[in-house]
Amino acid sequence: MEQSAHTNKIIVAIDGYSSSGKSTMARALAARIGYVYVDSGAMYRAVTLYAIRNVMVNPDHTINKERLIAALPEIRISFEAPGEDGVQHTLLNGEDVENEIHDMEVSNLVSPVAAIPEVRSRLTAMQQSFGKDKGIVMDGRDIGTTVFPNAELKIFVCASAEERARRRLKEMTEKGEKVSFDEVYKNVVERDHIDTTRAVSPLKKASDAIELDNGNMTRDEQMEWLLDKFNSKVASLNKK
Repeated sequence: MEQSAHTNKIIVAIDGYSSSGKSTMARALAARIGYVYVDSGAMYRAVTLYAIRNVMVNPDHTINKERLIAALPEIRISFEAPGEDGVQHTLLNGEDVENEIHDMEVSNLVSPVAAIPEVRSRLTAMQQSFGKDKGIVMDGRDIGTTVFPNAELKIFVCASAEERARRRLKEMTEKGEKVSFDEVYKNVVERDHIDTTRAVSPLKKASDAIELDNGNMTRDEQMEWLLDKFNSKVASLNKK
């Protein structure tokens, strides 16, 4: 664990488009600096999985909002510390659902679920409770704009839709899922549209966020860039 010599713990908010690599970056940064990592996207995916399991998806693939909203008090989401696989697992009502929440069915429905105001309100409150003591790295779509508008360090990650689809396809193929590039690309573009146009907390770059286009960067290069921004921010705060 590489931790900067600093006294002030901060909140690091990493926002960006789907499959832009922000979760990988956030997870790796948290491990390096000894902070808690929270994957807000996994929380929305867990709610989506709950909706699928409980037949809250209509035949036309829309969400039965009334039933899902009524069930929100019954949905508990937590995270389990990384095990031998090095992955922080998502728990839905105590059940490890890390693998299930990343399949294509969930991916195709997560943006419509995340656009429901009551769902966002519920999960935003959960996310804010995770960060009350700071020392946290959280990624998502609205972390720097809605969840933690006062976060000390905000990053906005982007890359072309084609590049993000290629990354997502590689990830899914490695897990044994049989999907085509066209199918994944269509999902990426649709999610971009829903995420950026929804009425509540749309995906957008916070005015004080630092933009990172990582389309041509390796993971090591991204980590070096991110650590530099983190250390610079902490150093500036310690001088105050």
